Formats: sequence, C-alpha cells, structure tokens
Amino acid sequence: MKKIIPLFLIGTAAISFAQESSKPNFVLFIADDCSYYDIGCYGSPDALTPNIDRFASEGIKFTKGYQAAPMSSPTRHNLYTGLWPVKSGAYPNHTCAYDGTKSVVHHLKPLGYKVALIGKSHVKPDSVFPFDVYVPDKKGIIDFSAVASFVEECKASGTPFCLFVASKQPHTPWNMGDPGKFTPEKLSIAPIHVDIPETRKEFCKYLAEINYMDDEFGQTLKILDEKQVADNSVVVFLSEQGNTLPFAKWTCYDAGVHSAVLVRWPGVIRPNSVSDAIVEYVDIVPTFVDIAGGKGVSPMDGKSFQNVLKGKKKTHKKYTFSIQTTRGISNGSDFYGIRSVCDGKYRYILNLTPEAKFRNACTNMALYKKWETLAAENKQAQMITSRYVSRPAIELYDVEKDKYCLDNLAENPEYAQIIKRLDAELRNWMKECEDLGQETELKAHERKATFVAKQKKGVIPVSEKERREKKEKKKTTRNRKEL
Repeated sequence: MKKIIPLFLIGTAAISFAQESSKPNFVLFIADDCSYYDIGCYGSPDALTPNIDRFASEGIKFTKGYQAAPMSSPTRHNLYTGLWPVKSGAYPNHTCAYDGTKSVVHHLKPLGYKVALIGKSHVKPDSVFPFDVYVPDKKGIIDFSAVASFVEECKASGTPFCLFVASKQPHTPWNMGDPGKFTPEKLSIAPIHVDIPETRKEFCKYLAEINYMDDEFGQTLKILDEKQVADNSVVVFLSEQGNTLPFAKWTCYDAGVHSAVLVRWPGVIRPNSVSDAIVEYVDIVPTFVDIAGGKGVSPMDGKSFQNVLKGKKKTHKKYTFSIQTTRGISNGSDFYGIRSVCDGKYRYILNLTPEAKFRNACTNMALYKKWETLAAENKQAQMITSRYVSRPAIELYDVEKDKYCLDNLAENPEYAQIIKRLDAELRNWMKECEDLGQETELKAHERKATFVAKQKKGVIPVSEKERREKKEKKKTTRNRKEL
C-alpha cells in the first residue's frame, strides 16, 4: 500500500530542501560596545530590545559565544578574516592586517557572492577588505537606503550576497535614543559598577542606545522582508564586546569577550533553539564559506559550526581564547598585555605585567573619576577601582556561577589542576599564534594603522614611548615658560 504523506509535511520538506540546495545570502548585524547580558533575551530585566528578542525566538541563541579581543578594531579584523589577532597582525586597537591577508571578500567572491559593508568599518588596509560596496555611517547613522539598494540589486541580478551592517551603538558618547524610557531608580546595577545616582543616570543613556540599536536591527530585518529575501538568508546578530564601564571592554573578563550570538536560517534552524556550544567570531567566515558549499582560498583559524546550526552536533570547541593589548589605546598603559582561555565554565586570565597599572579610556571617564573620589569612604567604590587598575599575575573564575568575575579562585589549591590545564592550553595557543607575550606587546604600536601607513610612505615613525616622552617634554617646557 502506498504511504500517503500529508501535504503540509511535503511543503515543509520542500522549503527546507530548496534552501539547503541553493546558496543562501548572509546578513550579519554587529552592535558596538554592547554587553551581551544587557539584551533582553540574554537576561536583562531593564533592556528594551523587542526586535532582537523576537529574532532570538526565530532561530538559535548561543549561550557561549565569544570573541578574540575586547576592542573594536581587532575584533572586526578577527571576524572578517577568520584569523587570530596576532596571526593577522591586527591585535592592538586602531590596527591593520598584514598585506596579503585574505578576508571574507576573497573567500566568498569565487563562490559567486557580492560582499558589502554598510556602517562602521575600523579595518585596514583596503587591499585586505576590498568590499564590493562600502557605505560608511554618517555621524553614527546607518544608510538604510544603501542597505535596501544593495539587497535589491543583488536580488535583481540573481547574485547571492553577504551583507555586514555595522552599527555604532551603544558606543560612547551615549547620545542616541530616548533615556526617558528608563527609570534610574528601577534599574538593576551590576555589582561591578558603583551604585550611585550618576551611574544610574549614565546607564539609562546606555540602555537608550541599545534600544536605538535594536531599532536599527529591526530596520535591517524589515528590508529583508520587504525585498522577499529573508527566507533564503542566514542572518546573524552579534553584540560585540562589553560596554565601556569597568571590567567589560578592554578586559578579558567574561563581560569583555562573551558575546551575544544569534542566528536565523529559515527552514534549517529550529526556532527557539538554544545551544551551549562554544563558538567564536573567528568561526563566522569559515561557517559562511561552508554553508555556501566551498572552501576558503587560504587557511583560516576558525572552524565551521554549520552542523551545530543544523542540529547535527551539540558541541563545537573545547576552548575559547582572547587577547587584550592596552598599548597604544586612548589613555592606555604603556603596556599591559592580557591573555585568556575559557572552557565554558572556568575562565583563566594571565596578566603579563601585573606590576603595572591598568589604564584606558574608562579610567579617564568623569564617572570613573567620581568612583575614585568616593573610594575613601565607600567600600564598594574602593574595591571596584582598586581591583580594576591592580591585578594579580593569574586569575581564575567560575563563570557559570560568577559571570562578573568577582571571586578569584587562583590561590585556592583545590583549583590547581584546572589552572595547570588551562595555562597549558593558553600557552599552546600563544605558540600557535607566534605570540611572544611581552615582546609582542612592546611591538604593538608597530601594528597601528597610522604607523604602518607612515612606514609605507618611507617615514620612520617614532615609537609610542618616544612620542609620549616628546609630548611630556613639550608640556614641561611650556609650564616652565608660564612660570
């Protein structure tokens, strides 16, 4: 007897088959300085993120998504190349990749894709990132007409596309969105922030920018729907590194390198899926290339997690690795290198120069200076500001129980074997990347985009230390004249 298959099942199977047998489009939206836990679907009781939350219900939410650096420029180089920061040369902030490095454009073009970046760039040189279309933001505003035009043109020509929409929110200054949507007194302030009225007021501004960014993501999704390409598009949302308050951006604590990673692939990914698989930004491009049915034009460090998306595998990696280079950033320490490894439960952090003070743009913020002023009389302020600038050589945190990394377990003998295992993994990774630790840190200024550009012009740039000494000498001379 012939088996009868219900029509609705035939339709579902046909949709799934059609989408897996043709090359899908790729759309990746990335925020800027947004802590993953400040998004509704990742547990924030305060955030207003209706578009992101709805999107999460339509696909898969990764609870253990990570990036290799807690700063914008190395993060984006890592994302677009599928290479570790030191291996590509792009490890300090405001950096650039080595000439000849291959990016997503080189990997997808042979497969017939057109690749666009609309919004924030922060990657160099152009030869490594030769986007078919690049439309920068204007004063932080994304050109959504350019997004619509690019999608429409690709659809009309039957060309599969890869579109990166890069927001500038909620990067400081927090001046977008409506802070009036949030009540300072009702906010939940993380224990890594000093809970005073000024902090709550600033946090309202930050949440307003997240809400603004959520609307940008909503506009992106709306265009895909209007152009009728959503059903054949793999869409990814990334939150980037944590916010600019202490213990997030510029650090390798979980708040700095743990990211929101959401993926929707209609007909393939089961809606409302949640995965604990460890995935990293370095894996995104290899995954796109794999889904497109090809192979990269050159080796990449990342690994495709297509099988996790399809539900064929539950795990992906055993470890995630991160690097922070403070040298050369605004108000940064002359050197303060950090390396970290996490197995999903324990985060091990190696501070290369614990004797130095950890400084960055955060420690120069008016709010942080207010916290420092309060430290003499406020125990929380004293604890937070002292822990932020002074660190031990090694740190270990159970991030499943302690997502803010407050309880350092490194000196507890019960965790000696865990530290030994994670330290070995971290040093193997550094060796693979040819990361020499402090020696690599001291050369960080040579990987700054401005430094490399001057070198190419035949100008021998002064070192970061020489530049600061020259600036200090000028300042001292000026002060003497004034006296």
